[in-house]
Amino acid sequence: MIAFNRKRERPTLRAVLGRRHLSVALLAVGLAGISLTVLGVLALRVYANHNLHLIARSINYTVEAAVVFNDSSAASEALALIASTEEVADAKVFDDNDQLLARWERSDEGLLAQMEQQVASSLLEEPIILPVLHQGQQVGRIELVGQGGSLLRFLLSGLAGILLCTALSAGGALYLSRRMFGDIVGPLRSLATVAHAARRERRFDRRVPAAQIAELNELGNDFNALLDELESWQSHLQSENETLAHQASHDSLTGLPNRAFFEGRLSRTLRNASKHQEQMALLFLDSDNFKDINDTHGHSAGDEVLVSVATRVRAQLREHDLVARLGGDEFAVLLAPLYSREDAQRIAEKIIASMRLPIRLAEGQSIVTSLSVGIAYFPDDGKTPADLLNAADAAMYQAKRNSRGQWQTAESEHSANQVENRS
Repeated sequence: MIAFNRKRERPTLRAVLGRRHLSVALLAVGLAGISLTVLGVLALRVYANHNLHLIARSINYTVEAAVVFNDSSAASEALALIASTEEVADAKVFDDNDQLLARWERSDEGLLAQMEQQVASSLLEEPIILPVLHQGQQVGRIELVGQGGSLLRFLLSGLAGILLCTALSAGGALYLSRRMFGDIVGPLRSLATVAHAARRERRFDRRVPAAQIAELNELGNDFNALLDELESWQSHLQSENETLAHQASHDSLTGLPNRAFFEGRLSRTLRNASKHQEQMALLFLDSDNFKDINDTHGHSAGDEVLVSVATRVRAQLREHDLVARLGGDEFAVLLAPLYSREDAQRIAEKIIASMRLPIRLAEGQSIVTSLSVGIAYFPDDGKTPADLLNAADAAMYQAKRNSRGQWQTAESEHSANQVENRS
């Protein structure tokens, strides 16, 4: 499976552009070098053949007298004098009877000489035959075979030039491909990085930097505009989600947490208190004359009273305490952690005292109301959320029966034992 995945790995854009650029550069240099070398060889071939004809004519003039007098020594001396200093591999002089009168042959041996001879036989006109004339009549002939030394040196120098140009072109292509990477692949990589961050990490705040190439810069600007829209959409959606979550867990009138939120917090707080063996208290609050307020002043006045009650109750609590509206004119307060029962009773007294000031309505009227408070303690009065709420509710109704606008603790078996012990 690993080998299969490796086979299917796709090359990077940088690698593709680099290989393509290098291939094109090397191909261009190779074709140019080969073309120039071929043209140079053709031109040199024409020049070498022309030069061999000139050498043949020069030898012809020099050995004419020796051929007329059939002087082999003079012909050999004259032939060697000229052929040894020119690009000649083999030179022969024949008399009018087609008998060899003189010959000069280059004595070089070795691989280089063989290569020169091979080049000469492939590119030069061989042999060059030129008649020896005396007073307009042929008295002999000359056969001349050229040497390929100049051609071989030119071919080798051309090959070396091609290799050098190829190496330089490869270096230049690599340099240009890196420049191309900076101008083209760099912005594309930045775009891909930002796109991956937006897709995988939801990082819509990332932006593509400006690019030097107009098309890539325009692409980056369009992508940044899209990210702006996505970021705005995400912020709006997050705000909507937070609003919906708040509405689902809070009372729309007072802004306090609702019953579902309070019961969830109560369950978590009970588990934590049971785990760490801590105490906590639950206060159940109920308005004493809220029905009369609604009947006398109307429901809008009743809503104003509920908002004022919520504000005053919240002002009496500690920072980490929780107050919630359970429904209607019922409120609940969760005190955790609780260091002593007196702390819960002191907070209940502060809440009751805060209601003694009149509540001023929007229409200018003032209303005085009161709260009855029931207090239940964990774990003495209940170990589950339902038991604790029922105990606090029962204590609140007991406070109403005794005297409205007062607080009352739950009458659990443990509390009754404490009262008897105190007696």
